[in-house]
Amino acid sequence: MDRESRIIRTSAVGIVVNVLLSAFKAFVGVVTGSIAVTMDAVNNMTDALSSAITIIGTKLSTKKPDREHPYGYGRIEYLSAMVISVIVLYAGITALTESVGKIIDPVVPDYTFLSLVIIAVAVVVKILLGLYFKKVGREVGSKSLTASGVDALMDSAVSAATLVAAFVFIGTGLSLEAWLGAVIAVLVIRTGIELLKDTLSDILGRRVPPEESKAIKETVCSFDGVHGAYDLILHSYGPDVSIGSIHIEVSEDMTAGEIDLLERRIFEKVFRENHVYLTGIGIYSTNHQDEEVKAICDDIREIAAGYPDVVQTHGLFVDKERRTITVDTVVSFDCDDREAVAGRIREEIRSRHPGYAVQVQIDSDVSD
Repeated sequence: MDRESRIIRTSAVGIVVNVLLSAFKAFVGVVTGSIAVTMDAVNNMTDALSSAITIIGTKLSTKKPDREHPYGYGRIEYLSAMVISVIVLYAGITALTESVGKIIDPVVPDYTFLSLVIIAVAVVVKILLGLYFKKVGREVGSKSLTASGVDALMDSAVSAATLVAAFVFIGTGLSLEAWLGAVIAVLVIRTGIELLKDTLSDILGRRVPPEESKAIKETVCSFDGVHGAYDLILHSYGPDVSIGSIHIEVSEDMTAGEIDLLERRIFEKVFRENHVYLTGIGIYSTNHQDEEVKAICDDIREIAAGYPDVVQTHGLFVDKERRTITVDTVVSFDCDDREAVAGRIREEIRSRHPGYAVQVQIDSDVSD
């Protein structure tokens, strides 16, 4: 079964379960005249809405690319996950408001055997549903499904707190429902904020995960003639579409035809093994076979290593005829003045190797 089918089937299960749970609660609420149970039935319908949003977002995200959106519609999944995160956050704020209201103006609870059974059933169902959502969500890489799973687990936590408070009240006469509800509501709010931040990070564009960066660079460096891979940049257009660029180091005596063939082979292998479109492969030429050049390059690396904010140096090229030195330095984002660091490195290289024009290019620390 493909990714889209699994997400839709899982979400459909969520809709059916929540609708049945809602119908059961509504029936009991009407029969017993319990407003609380009836309102809880409405809450289950909003949970079914989360699953419906997941289905809609998944269907829209699989639309084929067109002239207006040449990279496809995959990012719609991030938007649907954001909507569900807001629903979780709203649920937490609502629960906190209700709990604080009951703390300020206490109401003696009236628990019945039937209402406790309903709550217990809801806890079990929601836990199973939440774990199911999260499991499938992780397997298929669906943030919307994972967020729905967290929503279901948070609902089960609220219901479980109510159940615990009921038993404490029945056994001791002490009413803790409002206080426990407030604590759980704060946890729900925090979870909603974390989900929202995570989804916004996907929309803004996050750093390439270290394991993914390492895997792609290993694939690129597996080709004869590639002496290094640097400056990997990836842009995510949905869970299944990543487009990026990379720089490779090759010998200065390679011909344009050899480089062209190498780039095509790299593109094909990275797409096949890492599922990434490398739309741009830049070239750094190396001439480190020359002993004098090699000595200068080793010295420059030593200079750069003396600066804690320098993460990496690459793209080193020494042109003895034109008397030029070019080097790229990756400077940490934690550095307060990246230009100043590059300037000091430039001046130190000039002082050690007079007669050379030195160019130090600052690269952003976008991937490991």
